Amino acid sequence: MNELLVIIFIAAYAAIAFEHPIKVNKSAPALIGAGLLWTIYAYFTGHVGEQLNETLSSIAQIVFFLMGAMTIVEVVDAHDGFDVITDRIKTKNMVTLLWLIGFVTFFLSAALDNLTTTIVMLSVSRRLLAQREDKLFAAGIIVIAANAGGAWSPIGDVTTTMLWIGGQITALAIVKGVFIPSLLNMLIPLAVVSYLYRGKMIASPERLVDNGSKYRTTAFERKFMFFAGIGLLCAVPVFKTLTHLPPFMGILFALGLLWLAGELIHGKKQEEEKERLTLASALQRIDMASLVFFIGILLSVATLEHSHILSALAQWLDQTVGNQALIVSIFGLASAIIDNVPLVAASMGMYSLAQYPADSFLWEFLAYAAGTGGSILIIGSAAGVAAMGIEKIEFFWYVRKISLLAFIGYAGGAASYILLN
Repeated sequence: MNELLVIIFIAAYAAIAFEHPIKVNKSAPALIGAGLLWTIYAYFTGHVGEQLNETLSSIAQIVFFLMGAMTIVEVVDAHDGFDVITDRIKTKNMVTLLWLIGFVTFFLSAALDNLTTTIVMLSVSRRLLAQREDKLFAAGIIVIAANAGGAWSPIGDVTTTMLWIGGQITALAIVKGVFIPSLLNMLIPLAVVSYLYRGKMIASPERLVDNGSKYRTTAFERKFMFFAGIGLLCAVPVFKTLTHLPPFMGILFALGLLWLAGELIHGKKQEEEKERLTLASALQRIDMASLVFFIGILLSVATLEHSHILSALAQWLDQTVGNQALIVSIFGLASAIIDNVPLVAASMGMYSLAQYPADSFLWEFLAYAAGTGGSILIIGSAAGVAAMGIEKIEFFWYVRKISLLAFIGYAGGAASYILLN
């Protein structure tokens, strides 16, 4: 049975990894793989009800959390709330602009998530840079900074959120433990870029008047929704710490508060005018394909966990490699090729909380490695894939221009975490 499960999982995984060449959305093989794996596991074991219910409970918490967070971000975006950031960047110096973009991306990613932040900051860079090569290079810095910023925040990256919800890390400990390595992960590439682009001035694109929408939000509405949305997202870890309720309860509570605020602000407007600003409208715009993918891949990995394949792999790695820091570093480099969601899901199944309790070296270093290692290749993270699609970045251009920068940043951050711990 185990050999058959591994073959099906590898086949599904290969289809996910080659999503773009075969032109099949990764959600399809993830769901097919989950269906086949659970069917075979049920056929050979005969009783899976309790295990499936346990798996479904943990997956539902992640999906509800992501759905709530993505909806809040969509509402802020619909109100043009992110103009609060874009309207304040005025510099014409390339190095200064890249440092500004890097730091804004780094901290915004920690408050939102790396995928959403990448999309927002790519929009910012398009408004600030006219030359295509400059925009592509800025996109590379955005990918590195977004993944670095997401790694040290419990809500900044899907994999960190998975570890947080799973109980492997706690909010305060991950911030304290991984912030400095993540910061170095961004600062080292920016320092190199500062030398390469010293003295370079940028050309700004011509500003066009936006006539795309009949209705425009007011300055108060934009600022209120921006600060309310970001504030509520940042309050979720505090809510969990104070109430000991799971994070999905906090995000749903925050979603309800923002929904109420939106209804009160737009209550006197005509239906046509407020239609795109409502949370009901935002729910229709969230990336459901990504949520379905997470469900499929997490269900797939769960069969490998319940059949003890992952625990056997952990024992083999411990016996063959031995050094825990080296094992996790390898996981991080692998995340440049392999999607980090199933990689972290597999790691969570390989090592138990009884052996490695919450906030231990393994879990914190895994959050850093899986979160930032994906920056080394454009296909290695959700942020990279988004940038690839939006800016039409070629795979080998990224390898030539950005991969080495991302690698030295990853290595520097990893070395600092190992030295500090």
